[in-house]
Amino acid sequence: MSWGYLEDASGLSGHADRICVPRDEAELVELLRNSQAAITIAGGGSGVTAGRVPQGGWLVSMEKFRRLEIGAGVATVGAGVTLQDLHAAAKATGQFYPPDPTETLAFVGGTIACNSSGSRSFLYGATRRWVRRLRVALVDGTVLDLRRGQPIPFDVPLVPQPRAKHSCGYALAPGMDFVDLFIGSEGTLGLILEAELALLPNPPGLLNGVVMFATDDACQEALEAWRAVPGLRMLEYVDEAGLRLIAARYPTEARAALIIEQIAESDTVEAWTRRLAEAHALESQSWFGTTDADRERFRQFRHALPETALALSKRHGHPTLLTDFSVPIPRHREMLAFYRQQLDAVMPGEYCIIGHVGDAHAHVLMMPSSQARYDAGVALLPHFAAQAVSFGGSVAAEHGLGKTKAKLLALQYRAQDIEAMLAVKRRFDPDHRLGRGTLFAA
Repeated sequence: MSWGYLEDASGLSGHADRICVPRDEAELVELLRNSQAAITIAGGGSGVTAGRVPQGGWLVSMEKFRRLEIGAGVATVGAGVTLQDLHAAAKATGQFYPPDPTETLAFVGGTIACNSSGSRSFLYGATRRWVRRLRVALVDGTVLDLRRGQPIPFDVPLVPQPRAKHSCGYALAPGMDFVDLFIGSEGTLGLILEAELALLPNPPGLLNGVVMFATDDACQEALEAWRAVPGLRMLEYVDEAGLRLIAARYPTEARAALIIEQIAESDTVEAWTRRLAEAHALESQSWFGTTDADRERFRQFRHALPETALALSKRHGHPTLLTDFSVPIPRHREMLAFYRQQLDAVMPGEYCIIGHVGDAHAHVLMMPSSQARYDAGVALLPHFAAQAVSFGGSVAAEHGLGKTKAKLLALQYRAQDIEAMLAVKRRFDPDHRLGRGTLFAA
């Protein structure tokens, strides 16, 4: 899917006084030095929080920054390269880039700005772990070339972080790595121009599977047992409502499912045969595969849910509401129960729960059929966020806050922690020109 310059996948649109598409670094630097306007940085438009949607000022698209060079264990990548192109180029050399955000047309620069993760984060973590170097332009036109291990050149306090998967605000800590300051900053400190990213050799083989269960309890018990399986790269969940949503394409009698991907060893298939029996899974309705064609089938299954939800929401005439909250693994089942208790009261039959349950990061997809139910869903979001924080979790696990969720920053952090972040922002952007309305609501 493609988006215009003034909108993104959040469904929101904005306005800009000028749209700039610099051809190279020199042109971008000249633009920054000669501008006093507010600047919104535009990636591929796949973000769901309106971070790249401008509210006046200049919009600067990074689409021309397309350098892509693959070496042994490293890729040099311009901010405007898509994940799709990076994955393809790495694969051609027998390597892969571990982070795997769902939208492969996302620009690499945007995924760094949001510290994106995706389905393989269960084993490989988020983008931050794989960035070795960043080239960044500041709002005054200064260009920084930062390598991993370079300390931040000023003192910052420790801002406590959640005990769960997390991408929200500046991860401040004394003696922190300078590179890490810009990762996850959502375009509010500088413009990412280029990055060096670590690559890994392709594994010798992969086993993918969709495991069906007769009850949700059986699915949750299997999830808890399987988190310790060696080499498991993906561990994702589809609840009964999600399975019903795509039943026309994937009929099943199951009440829940887990999607898995594991680095394959010689005994992998036999081990899963044993695990399915021990977990009382619906073996005859579950499916596994090891080829590229099999993996494409699994990808289509996984993507069918959000695609179907989006189509249903369009028919209803109200946007899909999507959560991005995470909790510590021991609180995962409590969070699922809280979601269901609240949603069954205001939106029965119009939501499903899916996503990255391996690291206790489930997404709720709400598809309200009326304005009243949409309003009720919007009202629930801060309650869900507050519950996640009370469990030690995060109000943004992989998408960032952007503009649509910026008010949640105050649920995650104390006032003095937010002021510490703003003090850092003032060092780099004293007039608050970059990303106005993103991350910091005021």
